[in-house]
Amino acid sequence: MTKSILVVNGPNLNLLGTREPEIYGAETLDDIKFKMIEKAAEHDFTIHFVQSNIEGELVDFIQTARTDHDAIIINAGAFTHTSVAIMDALQAVDTPTVEVHLSNIYKREEFRHKSYISGVAVGMIAGFGSLGYLMAVDAIDDILN
Repeated sequence: MTKSILVVNGPNLNLLGTREPEIYGAETLDDIKFKMIEKAAEHDFTIHFVQSNIEGELVDFIQTARTDHDAIIINAGAFTHTSVAIMDALQAVDTPTVEVHLSNIYKREEFRHKSYISGVAVGMIAGFGSLGYLMAVDAIDDILN
């Protein structure tokens, strides 16, 4: 049976490719999505890829994992450092979660060093650009199998 991974992307990630390419690279979110779909197919996974700039919508997406998805990959963007609501949603769904960041958050401003998500995620991948999303798919494969 094919397993489903929910990929949740937070605020401003819709601007990838044009927003601070020296930090986030030149790829768009759609570029990342298509790479993930290909990578997931290698593991017989499907990808449900979402993005929102609205915290409550991200919580709603996460809650669907209770019944619709086997794992979550999340790049919550700036909500990583501020959102107890997203942390609580991830904890409530009790679904294996891998946190991803395009940049190395520990080489950036100090306020970015705190992640509310890390405490409920299986692990974090940061600093590898879009490759981090693909690494997360491999990690999910290991976790689920």
